This record gives sequence, structure tokens and C-alpha cells, in this order.
Amino acid sequence: MNIVVCIKQVPDTTDVRINPQTNTLIRDGVQSIIIPFDMYAIEEALRLKEKFDGKVTVITMGPPQAEAALREAISLGADEAILLSDRAFAGSDTLATSYALAEGIKKIGSFAVILCGKQAIDGDTAQVGPGISVWLNIPQVTFVKKIEELKEEKGKKVFRVRRMTEEGYEVIEVPLPCLLSVVKEINEPRMPSLKGMMRSKKAEIIKWTAEDINADINKIGLDGSPTQVVKIFTPPAREGGQMLIGECGEVAEKLVNLLRIR
Repeated sequence: MNIVVCIKQVPDTTDVRINPQTNTLIRDGVQSIIIPFDMYAIEEALRLKEKFDGKVTVITMGPPQAEAALREAISLGADEAILLSDRAFAGSDTLATSYALAEGIKKIGSFAVILCGKQAIDGDTAQVGPGISVWLNIPQVTFVKKIEELKEEKGKKVFRVRRMTEEGYEVIEVPLPCLLSVVKEINEPRMPSLKGMMRSKKAEIIKWTAEDINADINKIGLDGSPTQVVKIFTPPAREGGQMLIGECGEVAEKLVNLLRIR
């Protein structure tokens, strides 16, 4: 079973800076991490590989320093890592990002399943995974909390999964190839082994440009992004509250007057 995992490297949430000219994240010189939800996707890919054999390929789009995230994935057990890096990708929104990743996955070749974390922690849109499935024209299931089984129906392999909802979960069957975005309830990510860390240092990271994946220049970067950040500002600090003391009726009247003023 060939498994592709899409990950993203983001600045640590304690050290986020914005370029005031471009309204994009400043990544140079900033401590970065793999999105936590993507760690669950990596772990689930490794478990599928251990159960069904095959290969785990991790792919990301980002600046050259995103190579560190890919090496971390290799230290955990991924077999191959691919970095899509090109100035032409700069400023991509979720649509342009999902397109570039989909083109990269096409270049990888055949696969059984694509795994993604449910969402990023910088944009929090949860749009890239579903966008990839649309570009590749494959079925998707989001918010997957458990892969129950892999079976065969009418000559076609099918995953039976549990999809988390606000009320509980849904049981869904999806044919392969497919895309699954996973939630943290699906597993407990492993720690890298010493052997894995040694291997990651020597591993070759495959690097592809926009030209390498035959990307349409009009569908990537700022030109390929229908949504753009036009303004970023820091919200004003919250003012201190106040205590309302007195009899119930008196307090209720004070509260109503305060709400009317606001």
C-alpha cells in the first residue's frame, strides 16, 4: 500500500511575526514545528504501512527550511520525503496550495490513500485536504477518528472509517484511492528512534519546483489565489470588568443599563 502524507511546517505559536508589506508570515529565523494534527496523519500512515506493507511518502510545500520537517517525518519512519519549493509558490492561499500539492502527488504516481491533519494551526481553514481531493477527483472523508478495516467489495478495495461529528460519529465506507483528514483521537504519535534520527540525517530530500511538477503558473502563488490577506491588526486589549453587588433586582437593573449602553 502506497501512502502519501501531506504535512505543513508552521512557526511555533509562541513566535509568530507578520511581514507588514506582504501580510504573510515571516519564517526566516523563526522556530518552526510540524502542525500537530499532521503528526497524527504521519502516525496513522506508519500504522497502515506496518499492517499492509507498502511505502510512506511525505510531501510538503514551503521554503527551503521546511526540509527540517521532512527529516523529522523520516526519523519517525517515513520512507521518502518531497519538498515543493519555489518562489512561484509564495503567497499561495488554500486553493493554490492544494493545487500545487495535488500536482506534486500526481508526479509521485500511484497511491492508495492520502492522509492529512484535519487543519492547520495558522489558517485553521481545513480546506487544503478537501481541495487536494477535488483536484485529484478522488473521494474524501474528513475528521476521521478511526480506520476500522480495509475490505474488498466487487473487486474494489474500500476503507471503513469512523468520522467524528459533534453528536458522536458516522461510519463511512470509502473506495480507494481516497483522501482522509484525521483528528487527534485517531492515535498517539510515536517518538523517533535513534536509528530513525540517524537515517533522517543522511536521507535525500527530493526537491521539486513549479516547473518540475508542470504546475500552471496562473494557479499558484498570489496570481493563483482568489483570497488574499489585505489587512492584519492586533485587536485592542480587553478592558477590566466590574463587580455588580446588591440585591437581585438591583443587580439585574444595573446589568440591563450596562447592556443598553453597549
